[in-house]
Amino acid sequence: MSQARVAIVHDYLNQMGGAERVVGVLHRMFPEAPIYTTIADRNKLLPELREAAIHTTWMQRIPRIKRFFKLFFWLYPFAVRSIDLREYDIVISSSSAYAKGVRISRDGVHICYCHAPMRFAWDFEGYMEQVSLPKLIKTFAKAIAMPLRAWDKANSKKADRVIANSTVVKQRIKQYYGLDAPVVYPPVELKRFAVCEEHPEPYYLIVSRLVSYKRIDLAVEACTRLNKRLVIVGDGDDRARLERLAGPTVEFRGRRSDEEVASCMGRCQALLFPGLEDFGITPLEANACGRPVIAFRGGGALDTIVSGLNGLFFNEQTVESLAEAIEEGERWTWEPQAIRKHAEKFNERIFAERLLDCIHFTIKEKELEMEK
Repeated sequence: MSQARVAIVHDYLNQMGGAERVVGVLHRMFPEAPIYTTIADRNKLLPELREAAIHTTWMQRIPRIKRFFKLFFWLYPFAVRSIDLREYDIVISSSSAYAKGVRISRDGVHICYCHAPMRFAWDFEGYMEQVSLPKLIKTFAKAIAMPLRAWDKANSKKADRVIANSTVVKQRIKQYYGLDAPVVYPPVELKRFAVCEEHPEPYYLIVSRLVSYKRIDLAVEACTRLNKRLVIVGDGDDRARLERLAGPTVEFRGRRSDEEVASCMGRCQALLFPGLEDFGITPLEANACGRPVIAFRGGGALDTIVSGLNGLFFNEQTVESLAEAIEEGERWTWEPQAIRKHAEKFNERIFAERLLDCIHFTIKEKELEMEK
């Protein structure tokens, strides 16, 4: 595979979340591979991607696309189809939406690392809940969701291998695409984090994009009700609504550097993780700092949280359920080194080894098919 021409594809590079960190790891694994995406915001790229060869599509030239990128959902399939990767031997797409739709050669191998089936198409109501858009646009969006499902399913079946990033995503891939996908957990960049030896400070922490489906509102209201200090790191469309819900103990810090985030994690009492996520690297990053996580019992958290070891669950997505878990967590004695050791099971080396195993297996499988 050392002589193979490799390309990396991602939906869009205008955010700094867990999926983008996976792209950063792929870039380290294949430093000569160009990265293709629909749009990119150079001001929001992760440090490890700032010097990478990134190629965007014609959508990059749309006025104000970086601010209103969600409104152009109907254009992304066309933009992705304009990405022609037929000159590459191996294409690795990092996708929670559109990237799996790129064109590759008949002999090329396409590995799709799936963060989630397209949420907009398969869970339209959940995706659009609390999103402030004119009714006409929402109606138009819903009409497009069904054709997008068909497009998404067809593209998933064209990939030579679809890999799930968690158990719950594996289940959705089976349900929506009819495919059996191996699970390779996303990597945690452990070297960015260290266990803080000092006693934690009396505040809870959220590190997230502020969008409605992540249910940050539960944390805001629970901490307001309990008179607990809550620090929120991140920004997004839901910030104004959350600020209206927040009491005086809630502090919004906006986006912060990786170093500041690691510092906040190391000193917090616990990270709150109230959403139903497909995986969620952030809880493991907090664990890498030796801090526990209070998470909703569902989704990717079921793969990463061991109750009583590195965190606790709350069972219902309600303010009351989360508030009870916060109070319960304060009665526990946590072992920072044991929490860190748990996070180390999700390190970058293990991710790279398992992904490469999948790539090698898929290449051999395709070679056998081509010989028939």
